[in-house]
Amino acid sequence: MLSRIAESMFWIGRYVERAEDTARILDVQTQLLLEDATIDETTTCAGLLSIMGVEAEPEWAVDTALVLDRLCYDPSSPTSIAAALAAARESARRARETLSVPMWEAINTTYRALPSGHFDSMRAPMIFQWVRERAALINGTADATMTRDEGWHFLMLGRCVERADMTSRLVATAAQSSGSTAPWTSTLRASGGYEAFLRTYKGLETERGAAEFLLLDRLFPRSVVFSLNRAEQCIENLESSGQRAGFQNEAQRLLGRTRAEFEYRSLSDVMADLPNEMERLQRTCALATEAVTRRYFAGSEALTWQGAN
Repeated sequence: MLSRIAESMFWIGRYVERAEDTARILDVQTQLLLEDATIDETTTCAGLLSIMGVEAEPEWAVDTALVLDRLCYDPSSPTSIAAALAAARESARRARETLSVPMWEAINTTYRALPSGHFDSMRAPMIFQWVRERAALINGTADATMTRDEGWHFLMLGRCVERADMTSRLVATAAQSSGSTAPWTSTLRASGGYEAFLRTYKGLETERGAAEFLLLDRLFPRSVVFSLNRAEQCIENLESSGQRAGFQNEAQRLLGRTRAEFEYRSLSDVMADLPNEMERLQRTCALATEAVTRRYFAGSEALTWQGAN
């Protein structure tokens, strides 16, 4: 496969996942601010901007409106949903000849909401629901219409690396508001795993249980361990080298080591310093992206989150 096509497929997976998970994080935080009057808006919003890699300028009035502008509506902000949707469409345009017609239409129709003004006219929480639905349509169309060739594996690799990164940010935002189960309940709902969590933990909601489910569960598709494991499988399918010892692929080594650390370390160790653990995971995802870029995408530079990585 041409490196240009491979790179485009990888970043389609990442950008669509980034838009969806940013909407999930914003949905959690805006609900908490509305429902709990004891939460300090400025502190919460500043922490959220930091977790998402946005450095607040001294002259900014840090509040919910600013967060929504920088992380949702502003197309010039590299961490915004609008920017992610536009970048996904640009990547799809570069790989147009390899995409199925339904998948191209799903991505392009989603993007058209930006220049038409429809995207800007929507307000929370409806815009978050719309983004999740459009991402589900794009991913579902890809699942139903793409052959499981190299293009598919690059798409899935991008999606899984981004999902591990974004789940870590979702967990970090919940950890900021720790002390009650409310943030974790909202976080589980935002990840789409609340009902699965209740079935797994027999209805017992605890901070530790929620963190364990989102980080370590091997069956929940949005958990960190599941995403890292699936990313490893994608790289293995791309390589097919049959190497008997070690890993020549640096991305596979990084992701595998991090996945093993999460699986075999005590949860108490991870919970002891959860924000820093999540930051380490984000750095690993950034390093893995750079390794994938060097190995597969000739002449390219890895695109990364701004600030946090």
